Amino acid sequence: MTHSEFVAAYQRGGIKVEIEPQAAARFLSARLLLPFIALPVLGMGVALALVGWIYTGLAIIAIGFVVPRLIKHNAPRFILTQALQDASFYDEVTNSGLLKLTSGV
Repeated sequence: MTHSEFVAAYQRGGIKVEIEPQAAARFLSARLLLPFIALPVLGMGVALALVGWIYTGLAIIAIGFVVPRLIKHNAPRFILTQALQDASFYDEVTNSGLLKLTSGV
């Protein structure tokens, strides 16, 4: 199914899209390099807490823990939205088996 056919079928409700949440979380984490972003943020929070900016440091540590988990939790929605907008991304996720389409609802 081409991207334009996918978008049209999705908009009229003619297909069902299946995205496994754990696989989507792994895919998005790797694509966004979440560990490489979260670790420096956590380190900055610890450093700020150690030099006396305790509440600011704790807030940054909380952000470093919460934001990647929110991104992973919402990964299927992010992937579906991006697949509807970008044909090359749609091809990538369908070829990898991350996005599965079934006819009918």
